[in-house]
Amino acid sequence: MSNAKIKVLVIDDAALVRKTLREWINAQEDMEVIGVAADPYIAVDKMRVQKPDVITLDIEMPRMDGLTFLRKLMEQHPIPVIIVSSLTSAAVAVKAMEYGAVDVFLKDNIRVVSNDHSGYDSLVSRIRVAHQARIKRLKPSAIQINPVHELNKIGTSDKIIVLGASTGGTTAIHNILSALPIDTPGMVIVQHMPREFTKHFAARLNELSVLTVKEAEDGERVLPGKVLICPGGIHVKVLRHGATTVVKLWDGEPVNLHKPSVDVLFDSAADQLGKNCIGVLLTGMGKDGAQGLLAMKKKGAFTIAQDEATSVVYGMPKEAAKLNAVDKILPLENIPNELVTLD
Repeated sequence: MSNAKIKVLVIDDAALVRKTLREWINAQEDMEVIGVAADPYIAVDKMRVQKPDVITLDIEMPRMDGLTFLRKLMEQHPIPVIIVSSLTSAAVAVKAMEYGAVDVFLKDNIRVVSNDHSGYDSLVSRIRVAHQARIKRLKPSAIQINPVHELNKIGTSDKIIVLGASTGGTTAIHNILSALPIDTPGMVIVQHMPREFTKHFAARLNELSVLTVKEAEDGERVLPGKVLICPGGIHVKVLRHGATTVVKLWDGEPVNLHKPSVDVLFDSAADQLGKNCIGVLLTGMGKDGAQGLLAMKKKGAFTIAQDEATSVVYGMPKEAAKLNAVDKILPLENIPNELVTLD
């Protein structure tokens, strides 16, 4: 096994941020900063000398903004990128994840006052996950399904779809939703993402899909043609009241280090919906959602996991497969068709 350190390039126009990130990263035994750059042009020069394994990238910079640089990078030389963003750039950061960024880290978590390293563990753990990501060249979605011509394939609207994803999930979710017809069963989605970003993620998906996509609110009904994105920083369960399904926001402790947790959503679906539910587990590091998907399968739900070849990080789906929790393991491009043809 190689003992080579993860090589990180830090791109940010703020000298204090560059200094802080360099100190945090170089304090780890398994990673090192091989260069810092105040803008993408300087970064390109440094990359000609030594290629990084992971890049941390600011959004707002002089000469070339981070989004433009990211798109060029992903089209030509794909490298795992973590967006380091302020709250004011949250909507742009979500767009960056469309372009292939694997994660986002809030710049507000970078504390430069004495001995306050809030966010330290969060950043370095994100770098380790990003290093394992398989990044492909940016190109149009490979999914060819036409929603307009698939309307008559949907089965009963009594079914609910629950879906969980982590690293690489934003693009995967976008690809799935953009291929689904308007009368798709109601969906509830957990995407591991900071609290401040999920509403922007939902708004962006709403622009790109014929479905209505929004951030979930406590007590909101799950309806056909509607997709509820679980807010960051709080768990979400589904509850059945007669013929009605609603979401319940629950401020419990993190599960599998995550809040919201896919397992919390899936466990509630198993308990409340039984066979009237479809569970989908997409790309992501760790095991969140694996046990919940197993619980769903045991209650008669149909379960799907993304395959290794199309996953950015084959962690969560792999753990579910190891538990025999999956009815079908599918490449990403086949999942929408599977959802619209299920009875």
